[in-house]
Amino acid sequence: MNQTQTPHHHCIPQSATSHPNDPIPEEPHSLVEFEITPTDQSPRSTAPSFTFSESSADSPTTPSTPRTDPQLDDIVDHLKDESTAAVDFTLEANPKRRRRASTKLISQSAEDVQRILRPNESRTRLIQRACCGGGCCQLEALKSDPQSASSEPVVLPDNDAFRSLNLKLGPLDLESELTKIVSEHPKTMTFVRKISTQAIPNSTIDTHPPHFVTPHAPFSLYSARIHHARELTKIGAEKRTYHFDLDVTDYPAEGGGVEFVVGGAVGVMAPNSRESVDEIFDLLGVPRFVRDQQILLKTENGRWPTIWGDEKPRELVTTRRELLTWCSDIQSYPPTKPLLRLLAEYADAANEKKILMYLSSAQGQAAFCDFRTGPYITLSQLLNAFLSSKPPLDHLLSSLQTLMPRFYSLSNDPHISSSREALVGRRIIEMAVTIHESPDWKNGTRTGTGSGFMERMAQRYIAAEKAGTPPSEIDLRVPMFRGLMANPLAREFVSDGPMLLIGAGVGVAPFRGFVQRRLKNANCANKVWVLQGVRDSLLDELYSGEWGVHEDEVKKVVQSRRGEGRYVQEEVRHQADLVWFIINALDGRVFVCGSSKGMGQGVKAALVDVSMDKGKLNREEAEAFWKQKEEGGQFIAETW
Repeated sequence: MNQTQTPHHHCIPQSATSHPNDPIPEEPHSLVEFEITPTDQSPRSTAPSFTFSESSADSPTTPSTPRTDPQLDDIVDHLKDESTAAVDFTLEANPKRRRRASTKLISQSAEDVQRILRPNESRTRLIQRACCGGGCCQLEALKSDPQSASSEPVVLPDNDAFRSLNLKLGPLDLESELTKIVSEHPKTMTFVRKISTQAIPNSTIDTHPPHFVTPHAPFSLYSARIHHARELTKIGAEKRTYHFDLDVTDYPAEGGGVEFVVGGAVGVMAPNSRESVDEIFDLLGVPRFVRDQQILLKTENGRWPTIWGDEKPRELVTTRRELLTWCSDIQSYPPTKPLLRLLAEYADAANEKKILMYLSSAQGQAAFCDFRTGPYITLSQLLNAFLSSKPPLDHLLSSLQTLMPRFYSLSNDPHISSSREALVGRRIIEMAVTIHESPDWKNGTRTGTGSGFMERMAQRYIAAEKAGTPPSEIDLRVPMFRGLMANPLAREFVSDGPMLLIGAGVGVAPFRGFVQRRLKNANCANKVWVLQGVRDSLLDELYSGEWGVHEDEVKKVVQSRRGEGRYVQEEVRHQADLVWFIINALDGRVFVCGSSKGMGQGVKAALVDVSMDKGKLNREEAEAFWKQKEEGGQFIAETW
């Protein structure tokens, strides 16, 4: 193995425009001008090629920043009439200057992308790695028809929901020709007939899903009573986090010896809120007296409305409210073209129909991409934006995604909770839930389906407790199932060997169970360390004082908004000796849990730096080192 250590950085040279103590270069005193000069044809193209030369208004001795690739914005007018332009970006050779790394613009239009995609497969894979999947390469421009100069422009819907979509429609009018319009989803279910005029009690619908919503045969969802609930974070924290104790004493036994284990995760089947469901019913014009009436539902194929049932036709007795509350996701997925096409099919207003058809066409691809890749748009927002569209409920349900369970890691050792005072003989599992919030056009913010449901349950419990209701009389239930007891965290947990647990936010919750289990064994008390990343320990440190008798010895809290202002990945580099000792020890384990966007990626990069420093490896060898540890079960990252 190469023992030469790759340097972590290069010193910034001192020059007229930069200095090691001030690495931001000054503005250049000269402006570089580029000229386009046609040259001989490229042997690979039938179009003329172009070269660029530069000139400066100042003296050649005037300092300038290193050269970068010229911007195509300045020359696109010269190229727009060429069908296939071969452009040479090469500047004059200058061995005394090192070129700065830059981004290369490889396309200006859908035609450019299509030309790149066609020649060979490797380039296709290159594009796919950065593709949003929305079909941007199929974009076509609106065609201007001189004969239709008197055509009527599309009047935009005058409501807040439509304005919140921020659609950029361009020169769209009612006579605009649209091509490659997608088809709506086929209707895969039917409300055959009414079974009874008697409505199912609302209390039953709100507390537990219908019997056919099952996680995995032959078991159904278990109604776990909330034994206790409390808020872990303080007022002023950026994110709210709640703790739950769930009583699962009577949870049915499963085959194969499956049990609640340290590091496992439970699945929670959270419903859509009653307010959201009633709003959609109102927007679709579904009469109130039929919403809770029993009907016979007939599906053609697939798993819906179950979670993971067999793919087959079904006939079920249910209600419209049950289906919209427990079976279809109305806010977690971005809209699809087939859904927009369905709304267009049933839109009575000509302007709304045209806009929806435009978004479903090749001409509206750019607007659809912005529409799809921005903040998630709820079904309610769409129906409020296009008020004249009222598709039949059964056809709409055929176009929506199945409402799936949300998974939450256990934050305790289940065997420890069972031995607590007043809980002998009871089985209690604990978990922490951070509330996920997104922008909302009506209320400013909205909560996620799962975390919003859990917050409503916690607030109801806390309110009842404050009102003096005895805990034994507070009957609040969470529909759940055992879930993932063989996930990476649970599978790789070992009873011996040194462990380093790195987490931020709610990602640290499962490590509390790890520490509880380890501290039961005196031989392991000095073999577990926790690095907990928080913003401010006074506001959002989770489970402070609840890790066990040796908490100060095993846990270090790293604050990013208070004190030194250090992130947990920086602390990983600071603890390089500890990291290197643990990962090279017999049965040593390094666990990482939390958000992948900032903390997860940052910690992985810090671990690579540690191995480069302590192991004298270059970057490629260091990355391979951690990949090998991951494959061997010594490095476990559970991020989302």
